[in-house]
Amino acid sequence: MAKAKSKTATKKNKLGVKNSLVNNINARKKKGISKPKSEKTVSKESYEDMKENWDKK
Repeated sequence: MAKAKSKTATKKNKLGVKNSLVNNINARKKKGISKPKSEKTVSKESYEDMKENWDKK
């Protein structure tokens, strides 16, 4: 009999972290495969806006 998947299980990407932009950035940084500045898709302003909202949940 197959196990039923839990609805509360979070999806993880190929880096092994929960799918979110911040988690992906930090996981790539930790693994040493982060992209060079010329290839980044998140602007510095957007990242700062995200950081401001992290503690508001």
